[in-house]
Amino acid sequence: MHSSAAEVTTESGPVLGQEGTPPEHPAGGGFRSKGRILVLALVVGIVLFVGLRVKTPSIKNAALPSNVPPDLSRTLRLKGATEAVQTRAVLAPLLAGQQVGTLTITKLTLGGRHVKGGDLLVEFDRQAQIRDSLDKQAEYDKLNGQVLEELAKEHAARAKDETEIKQAEDNLSKAELEMQKVETLSRIDAEKAHATLDEAKTTLQQLRETFDLKRRAAQAAIRILEIQRDRTRETMLHAKANAELMQIHSPIDGVVVLNTIWKQGKMGEVQEGDQVRPGVPFMQVVDPSMMQVRALVNQEDFLSLQIGQAAKVHLDAYPDLVFPGKLEEMAPIGRSGDFSSKLRTFAVVFSITGNDARLMPDLSAAVDLDLRAR
Repeated sequence: MHSSAAEVTTESGPVLGQEGTPPEHPAGGGFRSKGRILVLALVVGIVLFVGLRVKTPSIKNAALPSNVPPDLSRTLRLKGATEAVQTRAVLAPLLAGQQVGTLTITKLTLGGRHVKGGDLLVEFDRQAQIRDSLDKQAEYDKLNGQVLEELAKEHAARAKDETEIKQAEDNLSKAELEMQKVETLSRIDAEKAHATLDEAKTTLQQLRETFDLKRRAAQAAIRILEIQRDRTRETMLHAKANAELMQIHSPIDGVVVLNTIWKQGKMGEVQEGDQVRPGVPFMQVVDPSMMQVRALVNQEDFLSLQIGQAAKVHLDAYPDLVFPGKLEEMAPIGRSGDFSSKLRTFAVVFSITGNDARLMPDLSAAVDLDLRAR
């Protein structure tokens, strides 16, 4: 009976010790408890991660709001320089018939000055040309007087020769009349009449022959003087033209721009008193009312351009100035690049709408084009 009671007690609960506390668990039971805690923590972490992904979608899969369209615009920026549509270059004059090394500037219009057509831009020292013109004028007048004198002498000599021919013709007529009476004359008078007739014929023939020779000789002498006179006249006209070339007037209304040239061993703008070689473009007159920008574009961006495309022109020197522009010209042939012969660049020209006092030639500019708005 005692053994049965002990079995019942063992099945109903743990056997208590002497102090009424449960006995200690063996070592294997502690490892199972820690494993259960780790599994539980892992399950909680997975649940939290899944919940966050459901509540907050990733940025890749997040859709943009329907009222905000995506920005698909593409802006192309080109660098170039401003230039005037209408411009006139001013060169140091080339003098006709003279070999001049340099020309000295005596009067000069300052750069940036507004001028009108016909205004004096620059004047060079023209004393030598004026002196040559006056000398050739005096020589021309002298030769012209000699020609007139020779012509007057020739008219007088011609009149004298014509009078002698007329007198010889009259003598011949008288001698022929005397020959009609030869039968009534004595033998001596008849011989005299024959001699007079022969002399009259010879004299008339000689006068006629020398008349033509005298006229030719006189005409040749006069022609020589005329050639000398005309040559002197051409030299005089060249001297006058050279003197006029030493004064250069503005061909159009515009603004004076002085070019940078090589002078006196350095680069710089010309001033009064400087010497310039003939044919050197030292100045230009530009019309600031119509300006444009010339730029270079590479072969890849060139295909995305077309005539009439709108643009915005910015000036590097004046960031606050922005002008609307339009593509006007595109070069049909490209040139080799600076770094490779296989890369090509094309020249393009943009017109500028509007005007400003600060908008001048040779200013660095940036041209922005919206390629989406072609």
